Amino acid sequence: MLTGKQKGFLRSMGNEMDPILTVGKSGITENVLAQADEALEARELIKGRVLPNSLEETEGIAAQLAEAVKAELVQVIGRNFLLFRKSQKKPVIILPQ
Repeated sequence: MLTGKQKGFLRSMGNEMDPILTVGKSGITENVLAQADEALEARELIKGRVLPNSLEETEGIAAQLAEAVKAELVQVIGRNFLLFRKSQKKPVIILPQ
């Protein structure tokens, strides 16, 4: 579980990022899960976007996706969301205590 300070740190990093994961009207598919899993392992912090044609709310999709890939939901703003998961192989981001 992330602390408020750690979430703030990750949010500041997320400001500079472009969304690399897109969830469309078909929602969370196997392909989306695979992309999210690979991206989290490589980068630890990813930004995703829910397209306007999606049938579900951004917060719900982001929470389901985070649970499915065992990541922390850091932030949801509008249609964008941030997910964080520490890499199993080589951690890249050092969180503040």
